[in-house]
Amino acid sequence: MKLEPLVNYYECLAEQGKVSREGWCQAKVSYAINLSEEGKITGILSLKGEDEKKRISIPQMITVPEMVTRSSGVSANFLCDNAKYMLGIDADGTNPRTQECFQAAKERHLSLLWGVEGPMARAICRYFEEWNPLEANSHPEIQENWEELTAGGNLIFSMGMNYAQEDSAIREAWENARSVAGKTEEGICLVTGKRSEIARIHKSIKGVPGAQSSGAALISFNAPAFESYGKEQSYNAPVGKYAEFAYTTALNYLLSQREYVFQLGDSMILFWAEGGEEAYQDAFFQAVVSRADNQEELKEIFGHLKNQEPIFIQGISLNPQQRFYILGLAPNAARLSVRFFYESSFGNILENLSRHYERMELVRPVWETREYLGVRDMLFETVNPKSKDKSPVPNMAAMVLRSILQGAPYPERLYADTLIRIRAEQGNVTWGRAAIVKAYLIQNRKWEKGAAYMEVNTEEMESKAYVLGRLFSVLEAIQREANPTINATIRDRYFNSACATPASVFPVLVKLKNSHMKKLEREKGWAKPYYEQLLTEILGKLGTEFPRRLSLEDQGKFILGYYQQTQRKYKKQEEK
Repeated sequence: MKLEPLVNYYECLAEQGKVSREGWCQAKVSYAINLSEEGKITGILSLKGEDEKKRISIPQMITVPEMVTRSSGVSANFLCDNAKYMLGIDADGTNPRTQECFQAAKERHLSLLWGVEGPMARAICRYFEEWNPLEANSHPEIQENWEELTAGGNLIFSMGMNYAQEDSAIREAWENARSVAGKTEEGICLVTGKRSEIARIHKSIKGVPGAQSSGAALISFNAPAFESYGKEQSYNAPVGKYAEFAYTTALNYLLSQREYVFQLGDSMILFWAEGGEEAYQDAFFQAVVSRADNQEELKEIFGHLKNQEPIFIQGISLNPQQRFYILGLAPNAARLSVRFFYESSFGNILENLSRHYERMELVRPVWETREYLGVRDMLFETVNPKSKDKSPVPNMAAMVLRSILQGAPYPERLYADTLIRIRAEQGNVTWGRAAIVKAYLIQNRKWEKGAAYMEVNTEEMESKAYVLGRLFSVLEAIQREANPTINATIRDRYFNSACATPASVFPVLVKLKNSHMKKLEREKGWAKPYYEQLLTEILGKLGTEFPRRLSLEDQGKFILGYYQQTQRKYKKQEEK
């Protein structure tokens, strides 16, 4: 993937004041250690807010000096860290490891703040010089908040209502320290094309389900086998420090905006417009994650698109030429793998989504309120509804989305998995599964006239498989009409064989139908002539012999014919 769009997106966010500038970051902070001018702890202030939806306390997002990337070693942050570093304690008290963490924090703060004028800087220096972690358990403020402080949340320093990271003298000291920090190797940045310091280690990306909670790296080299020409760490993929900060900040911001990301299989899907306008993200999210409550909005968006009229979201007219980016990230141990990266104009992406939904158009059950089946719901049709893990096959979900966005053929696996699920459930052809079959046949098998198959096509004669599907549905309807209380029909026993090898099954079913017709004649005189007329019309299109075998493509047409004929029966019942 290209990192340049993410760097540009960061610059748009920075202009809007939504992200911190270089050298700073947004961190979740739970408590503030309130200090006196002498460096004594005078109180522990809770900075947690209330989540109105979940009704729980959550940490506050605060801008702090850029935090280090930690794995297993000891490395202290400046002004913001957990209780091990700030107080030298953990849930079990004080041990050699926590003392080592506190000592690292002490050395870092004293080296950065030594000689800095101002009461806040002097108070922090005196605190680290005088605080003894071994006596923490006897301090009343620490003892009162022990469990909360050692729960793992971040702490900062304050004096009254003033935070240490907001102190002008301390901020200046931090900026000076960054500018004179140890120089790293220089080279040509692959993102900006300019000569600059190359980032040796890239900041972690947080928020991808399945990855480490502490974050995972997008660019990382951890073994000699991955390195070349004697270059270690991320020098193998030279990215300047500014570009590294920009793209990681942009990714972390996108993942924090939960209303504009969604999970698809094992992948987290992120998307953004080049200019940073959220209206484009809102429109794309609605178009892909179709829900029962946004059908009217979708119909309006695609209606305006079809009529070449302006599309308004959040009072903004969307520009069809706006560059738009979609990124799929999946966990891969301590790293992230890029499932796909797609870039195109927003108008082109909406056009391809609209065509996909047109291919999926099909008569729906009377109880179905959705007109558009979202991509996630479509993929759920390939999963066993009784399984604990209802995730589609890894990587296949991302491939399906990419195919839709590009207007390319669907993955063969999508069609195969749909047929497998129908067979596994003895012919349970849902609206979603039938729609997938129809869309696949149109897009991948160039079955162009299938686009007109919204409802059952009684004039179809060329495709015997489609007509056989209709016939199977009618035979099942006759059986149900004759035995209304029956639990298992011919579908449960014969569907898979009828769909794959019609010649071995249909003669048996047609013969079985005769006994059902006799019962209908005795109990429901009106039904026999209706079904006889319907059977005559269908059998007249099949000729004298049933096909011995049906190809996978023809099996899809069989399923479509069966589904549409069944829905027509339900529609007739509704009309009655």
